[in-house]
Amino acid sequence: MNYKESLNNKIFEVITQASQELNVDSYVIGGFVRDLLLQRDFKKDIDIVAVGSGIELALKVSQLLPKKPKVQVFKTYGTAMLRFEDTEIEFVGARKESYNLESRNPVVENGTLEDDQNRRDFTINALALSLNTASFGELSDPFNGLLDLKNKVIKTPLDPDITYSDDPLRMLRGIRFANQLGFEIDENSLNSITKNAQRIKIISGERIVDELNKILSTDKPSIGFLLLFKTGLLDIIIPELTALNQVEEIEGHTHKNNFYHTLEVVDNICPNTDDVWLRWAALLHDIGKAPTKKFSKKQGWTFHGHEFLGGKMAKKIFERLHMPLNHKMKFVQKMVMMSSRPIVLSQDTVTDSAVRRLVFDAGEDVESLMTLCEADITTKNPNKFKKYHNNFEIVRKKIVEVEERDQVRNFQPPITGEEIMQIFNLKPSKEIGVLKEAVKEAIIEGEIPNEYQAAYDFVLKRGEKLGLKINAC
Repeated sequence: MNYKESLNNKIFEVITQASQELNVDSYVIGGFVRDLLLQRDFKKDIDIVAVGSGIELALKVSQLLPKKPKVQVFKTYGTAMLRFEDTEIEFVGARKESYNLESRNPVVENGTLEDDQNRRDFTINALALSLNTASFGELSDPFNGLLDLKNKVIKTPLDPDITYSDDPLRMLRGIRFANQLGFEIDENSLNSITKNAQRIKIISGERIVDELNKILSTDKPSIGFLLLFKTGLLDIIIPELTALNQVEEIEGHTHKNNFYHTLEVVDNICPNTDDVWLRWAALLHDIGKAPTKKFSKKQGWTFHGHEFLGGKMAKKIFERLHMPLNHKMKFVQKMVMMSSRPIVLSQDTVTDSAVRRLVFDAGEDVESLMTLCEADITTKNPNKFKKYHNNFEIVRKKIVEVEERDQVRNFQPPITGEEIMQIFNLKPSKEIGVLKEAVKEAIIEGEIPNEYQAAYDFVLKRGEKLGLKINAC
């Protein structure tokens, strides 16, 4: 089968010319070929395998391109990369690999195209298209990857136990591909993932999180997370999530299965945000429920303080998986800790002061918080579902009204600490903080408007109550 017409990008023409001048065979392989055959928008990167030196081929291609792009060389791995227009092209020499049990870094030696295809993770990623003059566009498919594409199956080229034990990250990649492409994982392969699940422990947190982020970025992440759960990988990576998979009954009182509820919330939020960190917040929003669960005859099942504890647990998960501990972690933590606030508001009479406090505490993230909380509505009762969503609409309108009037989203006190010091002729002291906090509370509670004169008058009265004397000057 020939796909010459599909390789009409200028870069392939140049690679063919460079290969001919160096007298090496070259092929485009992997994800580009897979997505091309699936007629799917492909990523902005292309993998080229050379039966010879991939680095030399990259340097020759750069020489032949009009703008002679810079070539990044990675001698340790025998690879090189250059950018052509908006696409990254990676070159590697064909190789065969062998592994030891303690590392996913292989011992590498030069090999043939077939050797290189043998080391690929899945049959659908071992497909290669020739870039050689005599056979340009011809498909090399030693493992019936084309059939697996047609049947929508994820299968390893070799024995899955060897494939997954050699490089355990492939287990996560297989689940991610199944989720992204809507494919099924071959039964032998799925059983092998379960069998080799403990091997994931040799993989770095950064690489694991990279795959989790890609799963979370799909249209329906629950597919991937259920496969992670089924194979035992999730219990190793995020046991705080699998701890939610329990339902207890005492004296006829049961609580919902918060694990499956969580996956539903994650799926619910996806149509409304592409922000992977907000999707992480949805994934972790209930993790505090397992350790805070209690039963009493008076209240039934309760999870008091689960949001606060969940926020602390989220930080520990980020630390354990070597995730960024910057504003991204703080955002997720904030969303988890505030995840019940709008829900409580939507169930009660919505007061301006409660909305002001919500907007003040959430700040610029209030829209993200509302998106998370609306996704948290998973009731199957249509009347309740409609009622809750209608109530959230009321809360959203209140937020707009209060914000337009009181401007508390990014609150700055209308009167500064320096001005308070001048009014009462004070040096830096705790009284200044007390007065600033009192002004903030008065504005949030609606006692005074968010205006300078009102805040000034309030400070004078409150200062007098504290026994402070107004500066006569």
